[in-house]
Amino acid sequence: MMTFHLHYYIFCFSFLFYMFSILASSQLSSNFYATTCPNALSTIKSAVASAVSKEYRMGASLLRLHFHDCFVNGCDASVLLDDTSTFTGEKSAAANVNSLRGFDVIDDIKTKLETACPGIVSCADILAVVARDSVVALGGQSWSVGLGRRDSTTASKDAATNDIPSPLMDLTDLISDFSSKGFTTQEMVALTGAHTIGQARCQLFRGRIYNETNIDSDFATSVKSNCPSSGGDSNLTSLDVTTNVLFDNAYFKNLVNKKGLLHSDQQLFSGGSTDSQVTTYSTSTSTFYADFGAAMLKMGNLSILTGQSGQIRINCRNVN
Repeated sequence: MMTFHLHYYIFCFSFLFYMFSILASSQLSSNFYATTCPNALSTIKSAVASAVSKEYRMGASLLRLHFHDCFVNGCDASVLLDDTSTFTGEKSAAANVNSLRGFDVIDDIKTKLETACPGIVSCADILAVVARDSVVALGGQSWSVGLGRRDSTTASKDAATNDIPSPLMDLTDLISDFSSKGFTTQEMVALTGAHTIGQARCQLFRGRIYNETNIDSDFATSVKSNCPSSGGDSNLTSLDVTTNVLFDNAYFKNLVNKKGLLHSDQQLFSGGSTDSQVTTYSTSTSTFYADFGAAMLKMGNLSILTGQSGQIRINCRNVN
């Protein structure tokens, strides 16, 4: 009898947790700020367009902020929090330190929104919209972003260290990492297509260009000119060597031609289960755009705070 009750309570808890997750996702709405802050989306779009026009790389940086936020305890803007006496934030985690950027752009947007409609628009929603608008600013296709997230009151360096996929991962580990967040292998490949923009530091791909064999020799030689076998760890090279300032499907064309910069990139086209999907995306931009938008929409729902949970931070770097 005790065993029956224990199993029953476990089942009930699991069911309620599942229903709560569904309810939380359903609470997001693309019209969430229509009456409370009607100019919110246009304000964000204008600020992103301005930032990207000044530096194209910023588009990739802003997109990456949303990804690194959502993969660590959900899309709650925890990645934006500075360290405090009670917790160490995520900015100093190995995957983020000296790498994540664009915080000043988020600060600027938040300041504008606090002036227009104080205490209304969450930092988590800003990150979600900024990610979409950055893709559009670089020529990509738009998608509808659900809004209504609230902000966390804490952050976790340990979670950021453990949960963000590494550029050194093999395909099986990538699939496992994304699966742990609820993503299918197809969604993982689509999301990784974000590497059609942005840059990486030499230290993250040195091993690939000097030691791996599934790499185009001319490509490896060209990249070595900016990434010596020792030193120059922070030298940057574009993840997409063909159209690095456009959000298109060239990343997948590069993989087919063995021109993936990171080890984890080329793993998507290395004789494994994802080869066919990479080939599809390399020949159909529209298919990639559709799948990417759907995967981003799903990612934006990861463990969100809604209703009375969390808070609306006045300053995205600090808890109220």
